[in-house]
Amino acid sequence: MRFLLRLVANAAALAVATWLLAGIQLTAAGSGDKVLVLLVVALVFGVVNAVVKPVFTAVTACIVLLTLGLFLVVINALMLLLTSWVARQIGIGWYVDGFWTALLGSVIVSVVSFVLNAFVPERNQSRRGRA
Repeated sequence: MRFLLRLVANAAALAVATWLLAGIQLTAAGSGDKVLVLLVVALVFGVVNAVVKPVFTAVTACIVLLTLGLFLVVINALMLLLTSWVARQIGIGWYVDGFWTALLGSVIVSVVSFVLNAFVPERNQSRRGRA
């Protein structure tokens, strides 16, 4: 259940970025198709962030430290571009035009995801009434 909530939150964050930025395109026809595309893109984005991002962050750790963490914004933009590339390869109608759009889009996705995921309960949180 927690996984589905996070998937929907990421899909909503990607939808906000798609809606706000002209450089992020969603080419699905109907509303149902758009929701499905955003859910699949959110799944791809989650896999990219879970698999590729830690490796890339570890390789660029020196740059991240030298920039006091600001390079993480660039890494997030690259993950969004990689998600766009994967989406094109598997034939999903979602893509990002360029690096600067991806940079701004990654900031939007990060902020919206942070806000929405704040409402997703933690895994170790105990239920009310239990000791």
